[in-house]
Amino acid sequence: MGAPYDFDTAIDRRGTWSVQWDGVADRFGVDSLLPFTISDMDFATAPEVLAALRARLEHGVLGYTTWQQDDFRSAVAHWYSTRYGAEIDTGQLVYGPSVLSQLSQLLQMWTGEGDGVVVHTPVYDGFRKAVTGLGRELRGVPVGDEEALERELSRRDAKVLVLCSPHNPTGRVWTADELARTAALAERYGVAVISDEIHADFVHEGGVGRVHVPWTRVAGAGGGRWALITSGSKAFNFPALTGSYGLIGDAGDRAEFLRRMETAEGLASPAVLSLTAHIAAYRDGAAWLDAVRAYVAGNLAYVAERLSVALPELGWEPPQAGYLAWIDLRGAGVDEAALQRVLVEREKVAIMGGSVYGAPGFVRLNVGCPREKVVRGVEALVRGVEAVTSSPSGV
Repeated sequence: MGAPYDFDTAIDRRGTWSVQWDGVADRFGVDSLLPFTISDMDFATAPEVLAALRARLEHGVLGYTTWQQDDFRSAVAHWYSTRYGAEIDTGQLVYGPSVLSQLSQLLQMWTGEGDGVVVHTPVYDGFRKAVTGLGRELRGVPVGDEEALERELSRRDAKVLVLCSPHNPTGRVWTADELARTAALAERYGVAVISDEIHADFVHEGGVGRVHVPWTRVAGAGGGRWALITSGSKAFNFPALTGSYGLIGDAGDRAEFLRRMETAEGLASPAVLSLTAHIAAYRDGAAWLDAVRAYVAGNLAYVAERLSVALPELGWEPPQAGYLAWIDLRGAGVDEAALQRVLVEREKVAIMGGSVYGAPGFVRLNVGCPREKVVRGVEALVRGVEAVTSSPSGV
């Protein structure tokens, strides 16, 4: 028997400065919608993490701290060894305030203005903002299209491939063979690889290829410039603490990255509570993570069952990783703008439209929440689809 974690009891997040709950009007223009949006969960983090945070607060001194110490490094190494069977070189570790911050620094190191940055589409909107905000050219290739990937990587001004592994928003888990071919292409054309693996800890069990392979394993088989960037905050649901880490293959690149963080960015001291949370999660949080992942898998199975009855033409199946249901509604002939109007104005729910990720006709439904909320969201989506397919305006 596992630990008796409770994921069914709803926790009221309104009035807590939550982006998902209190900031819904910023994206949807209306307050008080039931949100299924930004990728954090409605669950409290692991009790083991909370206990460690309380103990650290009871110490009372929250002075400048360092991530370059054995407690943190050994916890990361322990996690990779026990979860992925991967032995990492802790000398390759770096630290940053967020995964996107690390991405931005690496892009500034490895690209110049106007250079091409290749991503898989549909694309996480944070990647798009980071790349285009730096004046680089975003070049998308469809997930699974290796011919298109080689075509883009072979362009002379293509400098970086930003790999989302597992992929957001589709939940695709790349196989070892796919990653090996990607690494070979990147090395052949001299393109650096930045592998964002923040969703890795949420790979669901079962199915061919549903095992996360860290980029360190792929990079170890060859050369090329590379970085793996990630955080425990996604799987253990503590993004508000900030904090992320990475592994950078080349010693010179690591030194330059740390120099930029400590001088140009003024970030020599990390958030101590983030370090505390990471260490506790990686040392003691495995049972909680297994439990919450199983609960979310049940949520995704419910979505699949309900859609198979209400909208069988979609043929929707759960993702291989994550708690984001990426649903293709094009088979139902749904107009995205009309659907969003119905969802917001009539159903009073906020669900991310696919256009945010460059994929009109899809929706991204966050099911990292109690089952009762998932049921409400799926029923609202079904009613919304039925409304817009029975009437072009949805009314």
